[in-house]
Amino acid sequence: MVKKDAAIESKGKPADAQVAEQGFSVGAFLQGTKEELGKVVWPSRQQLISESAAVILMVSLSATLIYLVDRLFGWVSGQVF
Repeated sequence: MVKKDAAIESKGKPADAQVAEQGFSVGAFLQGTKEELGKVVWPSRQQLISESAAVILMVSLSATLIYLVDRLFGWVSGQVF
């Protein structure tokens, strides 16, 4: 037995096609957006600060490593050529 896709309604049309037939509604869009934002688990202030600091630290370390490798290759190529 073959399972049908959850997005296919009993009429045989995908849910996206049915929405396209009905047109775009700004009110429905804003209400859907509000509902989805209500599902978001927002981080605490402390979590936001600590994770932002970790990202800034890792980006800084990566940039420093790339800079040092670039300088090393530049120096080596200067010695060879």
